[in-house]
Order: sequence, then C-alpha cells, then structure tokens
Amino acid sequence: MNKREFLKGAVLFFPAGGVLSALAAGLGSPEAGAKEAETTKESGGAPAGAKPDAKPYDPASHYYGMGIEVDKCIGCSRCVEACKAENDVPREPYFFRTWIERYVIKKDGDVTVDSINVKGKGAKDRVQDDPDVLRTFFVPKLCNHCAHPPCVQVCPVGATFATTDGVVLIDGKRCIGCRYCIQACPYGARYLDPRTKTADKCSFCYHRVRRGLLPACVEVCPTQARIFGDLRSKASRLVRFARMNKIHVLKPALNTEPKVYYAQLDGEVR
Repeated sequence: MNKREFLKGAVLFFPAGGVLSALAAGLGSPEAGAKEAETTKESGGAPAGAKPDAKPYDPASHYYGMGIEVDKCIGCSRCVEACKAENDVPREPYFFRTWIERYVIKKDGDVTVDSINVKGKGAKDRVQDDPDVLRTFFVPKLCNHCAHPPCVQVCPVGATFATTDGVVLIDGKRCIGCRYCIQACPYGARYLDPRTKTADKCSFCYHRVRRGLLPACVEVCPTQARIFGDLRSKASRLVRFARMNKIHVLKPALNTEPKVYYAQLDGEVR
C-alpha cells in the first residue's frame, strides 16, 4: 500500500483532526506544501530570456482577482480550450478548470441553463429563433479564489491552501483524493483528475502570473470579456473595472468573499 492509499484510508475512518495530529511530522506544514507546489506544476519559474538581475517575485506585493463583463462574452469557448491546453486538463468534455454556461430566459419567466462545453457547439444555437425567448447570455465560470475558501477548511492534509497573493492552489503531491474539497466548493469548480486521482481546479494560471503573464483564458478572449489584475495596484485594469462598473459576485450570502467579479450580471445567475 502506498502513502496516498494509506492516508485516504485514514481520512475515511478517523476524524480529520486526529489524522492531522498523527501525520503532522511526516507530512510537514501547509507552508511546506506550498513551497513544493510552487516548484512543480503551479510555479513555472523564471520565463525564457528573463534578465539575470530581475527582481524576485514578491507574493506579499500582490493580491490577484478576475473581472468578467457578461455582456461581452460571446460563448466562443476559446478560453476553455486555451485553459485545457495550458494546464493539461483532461480532454473529456466534463473536466474543466473554466467553463461557460448559457442562460435562456423566456417571456413566461422560465430559465434554462446549459453548459455549452458539455453539450457541444450546437447547444448555443438551439433557441436562436425561438419567439418565446426574452434574453440569452453567456456566463464564464471558474474557481472564485475566495478570501475565505471552504475547500481549504475541509482539506484534512492541507493540500488545498491559499497563497499570500490571494490564489487558492492544490498541492498534488499532498492531495489524497478524498473529494472533501470537491463537495465543499459551493461553485462546483473542482473535479477529480482521472489520471492522478487528485483534486484539480483553476489556479489563475499561477505559473504564468508569477512570471508577469496573463492567465491563458484572459489572453485569448477575443472580446476582452475577462480582466485579470492586481487588486493592490491602483494602476491595475481590474481596479478600474471594479470602479467603473456595478460589481456582483456569485452566492454572496455564503460570505466566502470571491475574487471573481462580474459586471452586468443577471439576477438569475447563481
């Protein structure tokens, strides 16, 4: 039996607090896991051609978030494809770090929600000529990188953690695939990778952001519906976006304080 199987069994049969106490010495602290994660898939390192005397990245100087202008999203799914390619997301059409939902609001008040990435391209043209349709629009969704993330609270081995610069990450080397975080996420933003049997989700392309680049989904958006930036910088496009628009977050009553902000968000979106 390998270590992951042992830990998974322990979590299933003992309280999370007892498991953590018993295994603290062997696993190390969440901070140690963060260092491991930042040197593997999510870290990225210095970009090719970077100057040798470039200043080292200081997480304490940043606090990242994303803005989405709903009226600008055309449902092209380029963000979804770019995310899958950049982050090696399984190609099956039900594993996503980011996805797009299509809302169809009819005159009688009926609301239909489709995930266009699961049902294929035909779904977004299905009701185009329906006279009963009052309004249709697309809503990109992803991990909300909450300031108070429930997923971090329930992880029994500290594999899910929040960085100093406001990004919620998963240390794949520590994750035991117990699925607690998947169940705890109120935004349905996590999945279990079928290859590694560990949890996965959007990381704001942290390996790119640390190198001064934009997340892949932001970079490929043809209408600039996605805005990424540093909330601690007054010159950030995201700060200006928040100042110039009426901002909403998903499920505000949960008090998770999401850092994905929506402009022109319809009240039907949950």
